[in-house]
Amino acid sequence: MSKKILIVEDNPQNMRLVEMSLSLGAENYTLLEAINGEDALEIAQKEFPDLIIMDIQLPKMSGLDVTRKLRELPEFNRTPIIAVTAYAMQEDEKKALDAGCNVYLPKPIDVRELPIMVAEMLLLK
Repeated sequence: MSKKILIVEDNPQNMRLVEMSLSLGAENYTLLEAINGEDALEIAQKEFPDLIIMDIQLPKMSGLDVTRKLRELPEFNRTPIIAVTAYAMQEDEKKALDAGCNVYLPKPIDVRELPIMVAEMLLLK
């Protein structure tokens, strides 16, 4: 059965980059898309993805707020969340981890590193 991955990203080029990166590997993932925080919450609660790739800077609701809300729900206690952001300051990583993200990945995304990280995170669930 294919693992579901929710990609939360408001920039179309970054969305395609993540999708292409994940399609290069041997795994066949079902990819779900959200372009803002409200959509991310709605899709996550409807589809129950196995992993979430969360942009931090989003319209309507930040990725950190979405992560906090998801972590309040028991069904998302163990769902791996990878934070991605163009803000690569040390305090930004701490904020993402404090909000409940498992891993912090600065942009630009390394298209070789992302599939490896995703595979490793899915093993933890």
